[in-house]
Amino acid sequence: MQRLLPTRFTSRLWEMASPAQAKACDVFINHRGADTKRTVAGLLYDRLVHLNLRPFLDSMSMEPGDKLFPSLDWAIRNCKVGVAIFSPRYCESRFCLQELALLVEAKKKVIPIFCDVQPSELLKMNNISAAGAPPKEVERFRRALEEARYTVGIVFDSQNG
Repeated sequence: MQRLLPTRFTSRLWEMASPAQAKACDVFINHRGADTKRTVAGLLYDRLVHLNLRPFLDSMSMEPGDKLFPSLDWAIRNCKVGVAIFSPRYCESRFCLQELALLVEAKKKVIPIFCDVQPSELLKMNNISAAGAPPKEVERFRRALEEARYTVGIVFDSQNG
């Protein structure tokens, strides 16, 4: 089957028909797309590709028709390391928190990038109960955020580069 999308948007990871047949990614990039996809997450993805690594970034690694949750779950469980890009509105996304919790529960090494937030702000900005998550899930998210908060990471200020 011939692909109709430009090369930049075609999958680098999902060359096969299903995630079970695809190659595992080296780095899973966890981020809130509206905040960082066109900046930090996109730049990180491009740099990792340039270094001949296989990063997973949803918009670059998936194609129309791919099943979202099975693909994300498979990529997280089979990655070597996760990078969590925390932004001011990160905790408003139940998807971000779910991915982070899965990375932590799968005992993956998670490298935090604090983009326009400080590590100490993670639990303060925690707006997860408003995301409609049940209490059991909220507790999973809190544990994952707590672990990320106490992991050495990179602080990035987008105003100063």
